[in-house]
Amino acid sequence: GMPITAIVHFKPVATLQMPQETITSEGIPATLPPKGRHDACVIPRAVPIVEAVMLIHLADACLAARLSKWS
Repeated sequence: GMPITAIVHFKPVATLQMPQETITSEGIPATLPPKGRHDACVIPRAVPIVEAVMLIHLADACLAARLSKWS
């Protein structure tokens, strides 16, 4: 059939690579150093992730349509 087209959005990378200025619960200025995941770019992994999720949903829709014919 027809090609399947999808519009995909990704959230920004979670960790900024610079210290963040904040204050403590007592109101004292503090600096939070960057820590955690440091993915510079998610784009190389985006295409296989989106393809896999799309295939899972298509398979699920096919199975649901097939099961609805039997009931």
